[in-house]
Amino acid sequence: ASHQLERLTQGHVPCAEGIFTHAPIDCGQEIEAVMADLRALTGAISKRGHIPVTLGGEHSVSYGAVMGVVDALDAPLGLVHIDAHADFRNAYQGHTYSHASVMYLLAQEGLPMASFGVRALAEEEETARRAHGVIAFDAPDLVRGNISAITLPDDFPENIYVTFDLDGLDPSVLPATGTPVPGGLGYYQALDLVESALDGRHCVGIDVMELAPRAEQPASDFTAAQIAYNLMAMCR
Repeated sequence: ASHQLERLTQGHVPCAEGIFTHAPIDCGQEIEAVMADLRALTGAISKRGHIPVTLGGEHSVSYGAVMGVVDALDAPLGLVHIDAHADFRNAYQGHTYSHASVMYLLAQEGLPMASFGVRALAEEEETARRAHGVIAFDAPDLVRGNISAITLPDDFPENIYVTFDLDGLDPSVLPATGTPVPGGLGYYQALDLVESALDGRHCVGIDVMELAPRAEQPASDFTAAQIAYNLMAMCR
């Protein structure tokens, strides 16, 4: 789908600055090896002064992608998180590295985070994210209030990594994801929330996760590609 996008978005042409597509990492390995490989790759990209953009796939791999950027930075990193789910379980179905626990793992690493669009979480997740000081703007308030801009606290880190789980969008916008939840964010609302969170800050990494392509729904592929390209425009 990305080959059919128009070059201009939000008044910018991200591809004019250069987009290099790396070969996929081997996800047939044990999960620990996948995380290590991805961490090394995004770390190397960041150390060269570039912005890694990771596409998935299961949200669990965001842990490796984020930690590579952490390794490369000599400064604090904050997370801006779009998702229908809190992803704050300490494990899921016996797995520590899971799409349902990725944000918990990153919080355990001491990373501050602001989360947008959550509308499905367990009691343990609500308790855990409060304990870790997560700044939460959940979907019921954002959607009912038609809120598309927020201001992060002054002490939130200047360097931002954006992790965008596509199920944060309402299924009417993007149905092709593994765990769709009704009542989600609109397309422009989600992008505007990210842009407002980045205001005055520096984007140093991006991932766009949880696309589950369906042959009969190519619009979801185009939506995911457009989301990624728009985030690149914000992170110039």
